[in-house]
Amino acid sequence: MSNLYSVGLGVGTQNQNGEWLEVFYPAPLLNADASMNDALAAAGYQGGNAAIALDNSAMANLANALKGAGQEAQAKIAEQLSNSERPLVVTVLAEDGSPASTPEAYLKLHLISHRLVKPHGTDLSGIFGLLPNVAWTNEGAIDLAELPERQLQARLKGQLLEVSCVDKFPKMTNYVVPAGVRIAHTARVRLGAYLGEGTTIMHEGFVNFNAGTEGPGMIEGRVSAGVMIGEGSDLGGSASTMGTLSGGGNMVISVGKECLLGANAGIGIPLGDRCTVEAGLYITAGTKVQLLDDKGELVEEIKARDLAGKSDLLFRRNSSTGAVECRTNKNAIALNEELHANN
Repeated sequence: MSNLYSVGLGVGTQNQNGEWLEVFYPAPLLNADASMNDALAAAGYQGGNAAIALDNSAMANLANALKGAGQEAQAKIAEQLSNSERPLVVTVLAEDGSPASTPEAYLKLHLISHRLVKPHGTDLSGIFGLLPNVAWTNEGAIDLAELPERQLQARLKGQLLEVSCVDKFPKMTNYVVPAGVRIAHTARVRLGAYLGEGTTIMHEGFVNFNAGTEGPGMIEGRVSAGVMIGEGSDLGGSASTMGTLSGGGNMVISVGKECLLGANAGIGIPLGDRCTVEAGLYITAGTKVQLLDDKGELVEEIKARDLAGKSDLLFRRNSSTGAVECRTNKNAIALNEELHANN
């Protein structure tokens, strides 16, 4: 028997039709030992990728089977879950394929936010179609079709059902809070975000799913889906990264180490290490860029896509001509050392 790609013991929410709305996995496993196959058979697992709904008794049986397989940590979780008043599920991914159910999709998002895999490190194909659009409330996830009745029942009890948002993705911190991070406004970080240790997300910062930061770093702008920010890099206020969902095409946008995107700046190309983009300057793949030598003399004019992934560059707009210029970035390391002094 080979290792399993991932295993998650979870508790979640279903609508009145028994359809999954969301799943919480307290301690998902990556590359689970092959010995778990026999233990999982106690839960009805027969191979392949599967999400198996369990009642409390079946979860208790799984806990005993996990103990017998030497999986003490997972057995303890199963024991805790066996006392649940909410629906239970064991999700097994024998291999990293496209998710085929809501529990599978949630397990993959958990893997990223738990720092077990990095953005682009697991197959998320088709995930949008598997995540129901639900009302996220102070009573948890609620099916939109069932929301009016739940609101009425709350009012009749003299209570208020608080709807914080209506979305496919919940906020990450309701599922996992990675060690060593600061998040000023938790609603602006979606489950499936990867936040490396030392990351600070300021009030207006935003991190989408399948995106994130290596850390340390300061995020005051937008990290779009699919974008990874390198170690020691910073996004200034309202700075933007163009993700694959918002027009980036097939080019995967990323930011290397020790880079700085100034306030209101934006990129539609990947940056190498130690790059700076001047405040207010948005660079897309087709932007015409004048390359300057160390003396500030024009060498040639190219499109920004030809500079994709290159390091030690400073992008700026000429205040007299309006032309976008690029030259060697000699101050990047000093800038980032100062910014991170109090991070």
